[in-house]
Amino acid sequence: MVDAHRTFVIIGGGLAGAKAAETLRAEGFSGRVILIGDERDHPYERPPLSKGYLAGKEERDSVFVQDAAWYAGADVELHLGQPVTAVDRYARSVQLGDNTVIHYDKLLLATGAEPRRLDIPGTDLVGVHHLRRLAHADRLRNVLSALGRDNGHLVIAGAGWIGLEVAAAARSYGAEVTVVEPEATPLYQVIGPELGQIFTELHSEHGVRFHFGARLTEITGQDGLVFAARTDDGEEHPAHDVLAAIGAAPRTALAEAAGLELADRSRGGGIAVDASLRTSDPHIYAAGDVAAVGHPLLGTRLRVEHWANALNGGPAAARAMLGQEVSYDRVPYFFSDQYDLGLEYSGWAPPGSYDQVVIRGDAGKREFIAFWLKDRRVLAGMNVNVWDVTDTVQELIRAGQQIDPEVLGDPSVPLGSLL
Repeated sequence: MVDAHRTFVIIGGGLAGAKAAETLRAEGFSGRVILIGDERDHPYERPPLSKGYLAGKEERDSVFVQDAAWYAGADVELHLGQPVTAVDRYARSVQLGDNTVIHYDKLLLATGAEPRRLDIPGTDLVGVHHLRRLAHADRLRNVLSALGRDNGHLVIAGAGWIGLEVAAAARSYGAEVTVVEPEATPLYQVIGPELGQIFTELHSEHGVRFHFGARLTEITGQDGLVFAARTDDGEEHPAHDVLAAIGAAPRTALAEAAGLELADRSRGGGIAVDASLRTSDPHIYAAGDVAAVGHPLLGTRLRVEHWANALNGGPAAARAMLGQEVSYDRVPYFFSDQYDLGLEYSGWAPPGSYDQVVIRGDAGKREFIAFWLKDRRVLAGMNVNVWDVTDTVQELIRAGQQIDPEVLGDPSVPLGSLL
């Protein structure tokens, strides 16, 4: 029996929001739980959108966090396909697009992020795509299949995780792929130049063409169709479709309009929250891609756009909303699958933050662990086609102790013995 005297509202129909609702019920919350999403689909996970589902290896139903019946069984009220237009902090209410007003005792903002747009001529053409939502993946999956069947060309702007995963999926269909990237290597802002070349070689072996040190300046076409993509160095690449994979921006408009504190945009932006995921309003929390957390372990404010952050952040916020002591100090984690390469990355080591990269294993065979160090302390680790080491890698990061780089890179020394 639901106690109508207390209402917790969750804005966001992704993994963070769904896991928060699930946790509220698992922790015994008996009040109303209302989950509002601006998409018509039930809450779903995003990794399959650029991996298994996009490549045709997984069915559409596999992306959903719970089946539709779960929400009714758990007394979670869903408002799908309905955007929230305003948050009134003083009345503790949210207004929906149809002018419905819902009052809350606690509110969770799990609004996620949205793809950054190319600001160049030609982006209104039918063949220009983004990948963030399930509807995007539905469309792009059909596009890749058609490109493969017709020997078509896909140009991808951006060699980050999304760009590379889509490139791998496109090649699995047989499409021709060109990736345009302003940096000198893929994934430059995540793993730096030392490891980027490995991904250049991986994709090149599978027929992907790279154009580094350049940006798209125009997409040309006629009658709505794409013909080519031009870059700022004068090159023109044949294209039937173009994917903009140039990053994502946190969806902070509701928080900003409500007067909540935001994080510095030059450092990733997002809604500023403390270690308990509470915003500057004690009745409002934020989790997932949109939350910029004052991270207790890393000693900085950090916004993480990866699956594990939504998976763990939603439940942490739910427990904090229930009044439990929460200190969200998870080591950032993500994974990727490209062709026969699988990897897991733990930690945080942007370019300029580390002074050494140590390789343990055989990088040539793509079976290794890479460590990013600062003053002989492990900031991050990435295991490539090496498994069951993530917990140990994260323990090394948490320990923060100095380690001899030669010993760290020696596969004959058990990793766990370094703790």
